[in-house]
Amino acid sequence: MNRAFAPLLIVVVVVVVAIFSGVFYQVNEREQVIITQFGRPVSGPITNSGLKMKLPFMQSVRRFDKRILEWDGAAEQIPTLDKRFILLDTTARWRIVDPLRFLQAVGNERSAQSRLDDIIESAARDVVSGHELIQVVRNFQRYLEAPAPPQDSPDGASQEEAPASGETAQADNTAATPAPVKSDAELEERLGREELSLLMAKRAQEILPNLGIELIDVNIKRINYVREVEEKVYERMISERKRIAAQFRSEGDGESARIRGGMERELDQIQSEAYRQAQDIIGQGDAEAARIYAEAYGASPEFYSFVQTLETYKETMQGNANLLLTTDSDFYRYLKGDAQNGGASTPPAP
Repeated sequence: MNRAFAPLLIVVVVVVVAIFSGVFYQVNEREQVIITQFGRPVSGPITNSGLKMKLPFMQSVRRFDKRILEWDGAAEQIPTLDKRFILLDTTARWRIVDPLRFLQAVGNERSAQSRLDDIIESAARDVVSGHELIQVVRNFQRYLEAPAPPQDSPDGASQEEAPASGETAQADNTAATPAPVKSDAELEERLGREELSLLMAKRAQEILPNLGIELIDVNIKRINYVREVEEKVYERMISERKRIAAQFRSEGDGESARIRGGMERELDQIQSEAYRQAQDIIGQGDAEAARIYAEAYGASPEFYSFVQTLETYKETMQGNANLLLTTDSDFYRYLKGDAQNGGASTPPAP
């Protein structure tokens, strides 16, 4: 009975020793493995998942992440091409594509992060210092194409109205004429933040040594002015807004003056027209009064003279006014009576 259980016991002991001595190890889907013996790699990268075996005690397992990793740099002060100091905060994505080379050159992910700090920040500094601030801030690349002038046919008709043969000839001429080629300097002037991010990744990949790392992309996370420049920027923004406000006020004052001038001109025109009409009416009234007076004077000159003299007496002899007249004065003619009537005043017959 003991002899029957002896082989089973030996197998159990061997399995237990193998398990606790580290003969078996597991590789999951998120990692890749390098087997080292006394610190030196003895196998290529193991990337497929499953249960694996190695020599106990002498060999060890070095595990590396197979997923995309994130690098987050610290914000650093960088001058742009137009001498504007900004705080640039960048981030990047990378992954380990050659774990053996990565193990030999870097060793672990912490050391890789440190190497990426120097490489990506240097690339970002080179790119930003070679471009203006507006190129770093804006989020696109501008391509401003000048519209082609309309082509007219020889008989005066437009290109759309030309016959089919003319369209074919024009198409042949267009195909024969080469399109203008933009120089690198012209394209460089229209770069935006996305293009600069690609340029940073390309520059970092060029200076990145063979570390078994693939740099996927570099992105600008945040852009801000340094504190010394920020106050000047705010002051410039305030002065710019004040200038715009002053322009709006001046335009408003000009419009107000134009409206007031039009109003005053229209008011003067209305008043002058009203004055002209009033003078016409007054003139017509005076003419009518003069006509009536003339008719009355023509009908009875003596009575008209008497009435006018009485009006003159009324306007002249008011209050305590004193009037000195001679006896032969015409003004006294209606006040003195006929001497034959005992000095009584005899008014003329109407």
